[in-house]
Amino acid sequence: MGHNDIKKYILHCSIFMMVCFLVLFGYIVYLQVIEAPSLLANPLNIRGNEALNVVRGSILDINGKELATSEKPGERSYPYGAVMAPVTGYLGQEIGSDGTEAVSGTDLTGQSRQMQMLGPIGQALQSGRGNNVKLTIDADIQELAYDALGNNKGAVVVLDANTGAIIAMVSKPAVDPSNVEANWKELTAREDSPLLNRATQGLYPPGSTIKVLIADAALDEKVTDLNETFKCTGKLQIGKEYIGESHGAVHGDHVTLEDAVTESCNVTFGTLAMRMHGKGLEEAFDRFGFNTPIESEFHESKCHLPQFLKLGDGDTAQVGIGQGETLVTPMRMAMLASAYVNKGTVMVPYLVEEVTSPVGLVIRKASPTKWRDVTSAQRAGIISGFMENVVKNGTGGAAAVSGVRVTGKTGTAENSAGADHGWFIGTAELPKRKIAFCIIVENSGGGGTVAAPIASQIITAMRDR
Repeated sequence: MGHNDIKKYILHCSIFMMVCFLVLFGYIVYLQVIEAPSLLANPLNIRGNEALNVVRGSILDINGKELATSEKPGERSYPYGAVMAPVTGYLGQEIGSDGTEAVSGTDLTGQSRQMQMLGPIGQALQSGRGNNVKLTIDADIQELAYDALGNNKGAVVVLDANTGAIIAMVSKPAVDPSNVEANWKELTAREDSPLLNRATQGLYPPGSTIKVLIADAALDEKVTDLNETFKCTGKLQIGKEYIGESHGAVHGDHVTLEDAVTESCNVTFGTLAMRMHGKGLEEAFDRFGFNTPIESEFHESKCHLPQFLKLGDGDTAQVGIGQGETLVTPMRMAMLASAYVNKGTVMVPYLVEEVTSPVGLVIRKASPTKWRDVTSAQRAGIISGFMENVVKNGTGGAAAVSGVRVTGKTGTAENSAGADHGWFIGTAELPKRKIAFCIIVENSGGGGTVAAPIASQIITAMRDR
């Protein structure tokens, strides 16, 4: 091998080593800068859960009641146990964290993400106690809703419609966060999924609660108006199949759109869905944000919507009554209801009201944010009026509360694995605020008999405070 060949070989090796170094350097920069926030937020990242020698800050409700607290490094107690499990989440050395413990982990340990990325240097600068995180949750309402569900599986979401603040977020069954790590294998194997936050991660057919959206869309698409009347003989024939009314009901020859919402007429809403076809339905669900993720302090399952443009008439009609492939979370349905008491605007739901230092200094405070305008103020008023009639004269009478304007929509979602699920969504105009809510009680049958009374209990408690 000649002298020039050796020099050429050394040059090639040098270039190869330099390329390898640049690739490695680039990957480290990518991990440290681009991927660092998501890696730090990952519930399996144990290093991010507990900074060394730090007493983790408390999680508080809106009135300062302790939901999670620590007296020394490495320990954690949950005074409300399973009641607050969907809100606080859990914390473990081997299983990572979930809920507020995960999302607000850096605040609770007193470390910013930038300090955590510094590793040992960040630990050297660490304070002896983490920050406190005050939530929008009202512990009294949370506890009431949890008790009202009784032994049923299900979820309750209560929102401040004007701000998006989450007042209650209940899921059953649930377990005391203190016991999660010790019983991890058993809990993850249970068929009733006690670690699932049904309020934001449970996916269900919406049943007749979706009819408020369908009514809104039908008016928007101008496939009907407030003067048209429908004929309900108890079933809607579609080819060789038909959609029937609940309990064999027949609503008669002169069913207005308001009547159809009040009595939850399947014939009317199956007809309206077919008039709008796939495109109209797709645009309506998109307008209401069912395909758009929510950027907030909770983890939400993505709603499952059918491929509207590929549906035949029968499946399109099923969309109109909340059956078929449509699957939604209770949080989304509470947001849907909120639009009709908030003049067509939906706010971003949020959990963290403020973060304070160990000495009480406010480090960060929530700023309510508009998510989107989903309908016009005029149409919101129309649909809200329909929903008020549901409570006054229709299937939602059990939600009525003296002295409060309550609106609602009941729903029964067919369940192939057992008894039907009962839904109730709606709003209440209280003296100090307007709230929106969603209640689902699994395997309970009709929403008007089981879910609506829970709404009444919540509204009454909030009215009298």
